[in-house]
Amino acid sequence: MKDKIDHIIAQASSIILGKEEVLKLAVTALLAKGHLLLEDLPGVGKTTLALTLSKVLGLNYQRIQFTSDMLPADILGVSIFNQNKHQFDFHKGPVFTNIVLADEVNRATPKAQSALLEAMEEGQVSIEGQTRPLPQPFFVIATQNPMDQIGTFPLPESQLDRFLMCLYMGYPNHQAERELLQGENRRTLLKSMQPAVSITELQAIQAAVEQVHASDALLDYLQALLDFTRNQAEFLYGLSPRSGIAILRAAKAWALMHDRHDVIPEDIQAVLAAVTRHRLMPSAEAHNQHVDNLSQFLMQSVAIP
Repeated sequence: MKDKIDHIIAQASSIILGKEEVLKLAVTALLAKGHLLLEDLPGVGKTTLALTLSKVLGLNYQRIQFTSDMLPADILGVSIFNQNKHQFDFHKGPVFTNIVLADEVNRATPKAQSALLEAMEEGQVSIEGQTRPLPQPFFVIATQNPMDQIGTFPLPESQLDRFLMCLYMGYPNHQAERELLQGENRRTLLKSMQPAVSITELQAIQAAVEQVHASDALLDYLQALLDFTRNQAEFLYGLSPRSGIAILRAAKAWALMHDRHDVIPEDIQAVLAAVTRHRLMPSAEAHNQHVDNLSQFLMQSVAIP
């Protein structure tokens, strides 16, 4: 399993330069069957990362460019009357694929954003009174611009909670940026990229993630982290039980990525910031705290048993 995962990371690293930690966390999210939110300024490689992951995993994908005039039917699909058959035919929307690249998801209105809720949670969509299953595996990789950008609509908490991780790309380091300036266009390189795994192999790795063991002591540590957020004034509200499940799933995938079949506290610490970044909010008493500082404060405050 580790060889396959290493091959995925190596393939993606040939396109996304100088961002190995971000790549590892992104792959961790997908191996844990989670959806991924990429948030940063325009032009730092969010969409390229999403495209790279779809190519390296060998999955079918559809890209949706979210805009303020988008309707749910533009995502889910619509029934159109067939004159020859004298009946309505359903035309599937771009959500019916393995990976949905939801580009600039926060430029759409809440009504359009909500079209993804059921798909992300249940792997299905309900349209015109009929439930339609989505292809498996199914991932949403969404990009969004910072909230202070013009023309953005904040994602509601219920939508944010569907994403397993939220990652920041950040600027590349000096050497990586020089290679970008001197090298071939990343999108051109993507066209010749071969998948690192097949769908069957990907599903086998995902099944192996679920078999990674978490001891009672490890679960005690995780529950202590959750309880701390619910009882400290620095947090606007505590982490939910679903957040705890998300942390554990991500930690299991991180452990398997490092060839371990038991979760250790360091696995939880490695994924904690990415899993809680969009879930933890500072309270009025800690209004000057950055959200990433909250996860650091959490890890420093709760002792490993």
